[in-house]
Amino acid sequence: MTFPRTDFASASNAFEREWLVTNALGGFACGTVAQANTRRYHGLLVASLQPPVQRVLMVSKVEVHVRYRNRSYELGSNEFAGGTISPRGFEVLSAFEDDEGLPVWTYACADARLEQRVWMADGRNTTYVRFQLRDASAALDLELRPLCTYRDYHSHARGGWSLEVADEPRGCRVTAFSAARPYRVLTDRGDFQREPDWYWNFYHRAEAERGLDATEDLFRPGTFRVRLEPRDVVTLIATAESEFDPPATAFDREHKRRRSLLRATPSGAPDWIKRLTLAADQFIVRRSAPGGELRGTTVIAGYPWFSDWGRDTMIALPGLALATGRTQDAAAILRTFAAHVSEGMLPNRFPDGGEEPEYNTVDATLWYFHAVAAYLAATDDKALLRDLYPALRDIIDWHRRGTRYGIRIDPLDGLLFAGEPGVQLTWMDAKVGDWVVTPRIGKPVEINALWHYALTQMASWGQALKDRRAAVDYETAAARVATSFAERFWYPEGGYLYDVIDGPDGAVDLEGRRVDTSLRPNQIFAVSLATSLLDPVHARAVVDVCAAELLTPVGLRSLAPSHPHYAGHYIGDSRQRDGTYHQGTVWSWLLGPFALAHHAVYGDPEQALALLEGLANHLDEGCIGSVSEIMDGDAPHAPRGCFAQAWGVSETLRAFHSLTHERARSTTTRAVGG
Repeated sequence: MTFPRTDFASASNAFEREWLVTNALGGFACGTVAQANTRRYHGLLVASLQPPVQRVLMVSKVEVHVRYRNRSYELGSNEFAGGTISPRGFEVLSAFEDDEGLPVWTYACADARLEQRVWMADGRNTTYVRFQLRDASAALDLELRPLCTYRDYHSHARGGWSLEVADEPRGCRVTAFSAARPYRVLTDRGDFQREPDWYWNFYHRAEAERGLDATEDLFRPGTFRVRLEPRDVVTLIATAESEFDPPATAFDREHKRRRSLLRATPSGAPDWIKRLTLAADQFIVRRSAPGGELRGTTVIAGYPWFSDWGRDTMIALPGLALATGRTQDAAAILRTFAAHVSEGMLPNRFPDGGEEPEYNTVDATLWYFHAVAAYLAATDDKALLRDLYPALRDIIDWHRRGTRYGIRIDPLDGLLFAGEPGVQLTWMDAKVGDWVVTPRIGKPVEINALWHYALTQMASWGQALKDRRAAVDYETAAARVATSFAERFWYPEGGYLYDVIDGPDGAVDLEGRRVDTSLRPNQIFAVSLATSLLDPVHARAVVDVCAAELLTPVGLRSLAPSHPHYAGHYIGDSRQRDGTYHQGTVWSWLLGPFALAHHAVYGDPEQALALLEGLANHLDEGCIGSVSEIMDGDAPHAPRGCFAQAWGVSETLRAFHSLTHERARSTTTRAVGG
């Protein structure tokens, strides 16, 4: 995918477009097309020291200076405190390309064309930056000045401290302090000269927009110098590993790996689906045991700042792993999380520092049943079902008798209650200090749709494993939930489903019980999960009201614009942003379930597939090739939040594959019917 030069010729465009490459460990490299860092998370080597967490920014960027035919060119760009932008290398950028998910820059220095390409080694904390003199009528002198640090990727660092620089063949080793992981910066040809110095007051505009501290200092260990003749190549290697592959070998391996990923795309799939397939690969990572050995597989919820979250992993697994043909990864993820079940709950988050998992979600565990069902539908792996079945039964038992945070079955109607003051258990989980913005204590609509789904699956699995008494029990419980759901959640005056019932807040219904009449997208799962929880009339009404009030080209709004708390823009400091996170902000991951629900009630796979295409153009407006976490509720729906989100990518892929299958099936049926 090659972009028109006008897309990055100005500072605003070049600073807003971002790129990302990853290493399957939780480490990554990312930045802007301008090669100016606008976030604290931007860097060429963000290493994961205890995969997929303990991420440390080591090499922030490399400044590139060219001397060609007695003229000098600076190819990078920086913004400094005070607003100065220097240099302005994007002004000599003649082309930018997304080459199978890898960023490629081409700079025009008079009649010379210098190409720069970045990738990471799969399974290694190693970044390669390759420069090739594509076209020139003379030799070109290249200087590379790496700018380094050593800090947690959530923080900023200021100068005044010492980084030790030691010579290495063709480069240097940098050690920040005695307990720090040393890293090396090398090239495969040319000379290195130690020239330690600090560069001051780099400004990160995206951090300032988020109301956070926005400046840092970077350390230059020295300068690499090399002369390139036409077609010559030089590669800079930044690594926290003791060993690394030669650049040519590493590039060939990565190129072949990416080609193999694309084999999972359906024949005739549009290019944007192929790009999403490559984006999906970025989120599947390895998890290390406490001793450092890589033992499990998990999902990074989003880049650049999330780690692996239980909820995001279970929602994303079908799209990331199954829609892309990675069934072994899916099985490994399911086993990894099964090992962490506690009191009938999956962990919601594995902290960045490697601390004990946090069990503060009601929906992650329920989405686990959906992920298991999707895996079994794709593989018919009865062995895995037998292995997981005891844990699945235990989860149901804990929910029935009650577990953390008031999660329990209401014996009066069989519905699932969850929540207590001060915690946020559903995906609408914004919290500012002690303020839980959308607490949703009670019986949330999607939680009970998922609870019904879990019971129906357990009934089916119990029969398959000849646990017939349990299967009958689960089937009876599911039927009771369905009856109660239909009676309790329908909001006659609004023509849609209540968002929460039986909580401490909200309006009072005719029976004197509290109900939340907010028009939110959570009700769509009562249709998209395809368990016939609603009759056809009510199911269509849910889809229609969500289409009318919540649907945008890039996702569903989290609250209808008619609501007094609706916020159309996600901007400001932490309190302002978290206060609007679920109050109208568009969530990209909801577009896939909506398209599936639309197909469920209208039976038109072509129309449902067309609903997904709004995200095709989005792949070029935020992080190139990926899907943003959220967008503004108001047009033009500017991308916000994490620039690459697992479930935004995955749910689009899952819906596309499912609807493509339905289209093929309906075409075959029509052909047979003649």
